[in-house]
Amino acid sequence: MLSKLALGGLKNRFRDYAVLFSGLVIASAVFYMFMALATNTSFLKQNSPISYTPFIFGFGAVLLAIITFVYIVYANSFLLSMRQRDYAMFMMLGAKGRKIGQLIFLETVAIGLFATFAGVLIGLVGTDFIGKWLIHALHAKATGFSAFWMPAILWTFGFFVVLFILSAIYNTAKLLKMPMMRLLRQAQTPNRVKQKKGLFALQVVLGLILLAVGYYCMANALHIGLKAIPTALVTIVMGTYFLFNAVFVGLIALLKRNHSFASKQLHTFTLSQLSFRIRDYTRILSVVSILVALALGAITVGLGFTHDIPVLASQYTVYDLTVASPNAQTQAEMKKLQGVTEKQQYTIKSDDKMVYISQRALDAHPLKVQIRDQSMKGKLRTVTLTSRNFNQIASKYYGAFGIFIGNNRGKQMRVTDNATFAKLGNAETLTTFRVKNFNQNYDTIEKIVTLQQKQYPKLWGNDTDQKFVSYSILNGMYSGLTFMGFFLGISFLAMLASTLMFKILSAANYDKRRYLMLQKIGARPQVLRRSIRQEIGVLFLLPGVVGMIHVLFGLQLFKMILQAPYDNLIVPFGVFIALYGLYYLMTTWMYQNIVINKDLAAKS
Repeated sequence: MLSKLALGGLKNRFRDYAVLFSGLVIASAVFYMFMALATNTSFLKQNSPISYTPFIFGFGAVLLAIITFVYIVYANSFLLSMRQRDYAMFMMLGAKGRKIGQLIFLETVAIGLFATFAGVLIGLVGTDFIGKWLIHALHAKATGFSAFWMPAILWTFGFFVVLFILSAIYNTAKLLKMPMMRLLRQAQTPNRVKQKKGLFALQVVLGLILLAVGYYCMANALHIGLKAIPTALVTIVMGTYFLFNAVFVGLIALLKRNHSFASKQLHTFTLSQLSFRIRDYTRILSVVSILVALALGAITVGLGFTHDIPVLASQYTVYDLTVASPNAQTQAEMKKLQGVTEKQQYTIKSDDKMVYISQRALDAHPLKVQIRDQSMKGKLRTVTLTSRNFNQIASKYYGAFGIFIGNNRGKQMRVTDNATFAKLGNAETLTTFRVKNFNQNYDTIEKIVTLQQKQYPKLWGNDTDQKFVSYSILNGMYSGLTFMGFFLGISFLAMLASTLMFKILSAANYDKRRYLMLQKIGARPQVLRRSIRQEIGVLFLLPGVVGMIHVLFGLQLFKMILQAPYDNLIVPFGVFIALYGLYYLMTTWMYQNIVINKDLAAKS
């Protein structure tokens, strides 16, 4: 009977539980997606050139567990607030405390189990879909990656079940100790925090000091060692909370005292809305800012590795593709190349010992090669070849010319005068390409290189002749890190959206009566919508800005493995801001639909 009552309560109030349930599902799905990588040590070791990647993921798992714990605690308080009025009614009708406790326990654990089960299923599908998409898009090997990973399933169920059992015990104890009248009126009780000036100043200073320590650890991780990561983790999380708890409260109080601002339109109402549950806001905004940093940081680093691979590959060869006397099939593939920025065709001729290029052709369009000069301690440098220096460079660095001589391996290359060149036979063509985006042309270039390999087996005497080969080697080393960055960025972005939307929408039903009262006394719908946009805008803007600052300092950690971690930030930041803005618009629209009475709005 008790179980039917518990499940019946869930069924009858499904709309109220929908936001809560969907948030918990996304939280458990993201937790599974992260753990599918974090617990797969063979995948981490095989797809990362960094030896301490498993260590980083271990601390990442701890951070996600902390964030998820805070999220579950908040979700649990929301669950409690929705049902406590019903529990009070049961008590008034004579239900025993022990039975009420069992009912609370069953409902909490049931929601947790259903949400975790659904979250793991969605996590499996999401891991498989995102994984396959990224592997294809990044041409990543992702050796050892598996969407279905039993340790991740066990960790997810174990973690969430334990949390919900603890939550159920806490709910039971809290409700049974709470007076009945307080249960009935708890939802309408504000949780404003009166903060002393001394405590306020202390939190600001402490927050800034902790953030400074965390940023310093990230900037000097190479000298500090592995201790830098856990130290930065703890100090930045705590510093963010202190800063939000102090600054957010102080900012609202300051704006309220500014009568010229507060008296305009519905600013007083908006500020009061923000301060009504200020403690919940400071906690959740701290969590969201960390999630912003994790999502944006992971995507930025992933894009950084994607940018570095072709840059590093270009150090070994100048041209993106070199084609020798292509057959009809190869010519058809050459026409498919996109964004070609440079294309030059040469005619070369050969005899029994040499391969020749004409002086006229070379002076008109000089060739470029990468050579390793001993005077530069083995570093590669680019040399432009004309008729003046060609023979000298070719004699000294003949290995760098293999890509230009087609199937004539074993022969040296020389430049000759135009008259001599005209008398030679065995003419072949040499075509060089440069493209705007190598990764965009990856599949086409791979087909052309494979066809060239079949047409000219000797062409492959030197593996680094074609940029595709060096690109593939580097991609095999770094694509795993790129894959992890994008995968985790997408996962944390989903968690971020769920957390912030859940916090805002969970209060909508309680705020509905306040907006209804404003409508009844004559507030226009457009003014109410503007107030809602401003209120939700603040809740999105503050953690977004703090999270981006965290990322800018956090990129210091990757200076040792990224060529230029701060280059091209406009791409990841722009994409993130666009998606973040979409979440803001969607949340605002959903909130407005809940709190604004459409019938009264139509009449006004």
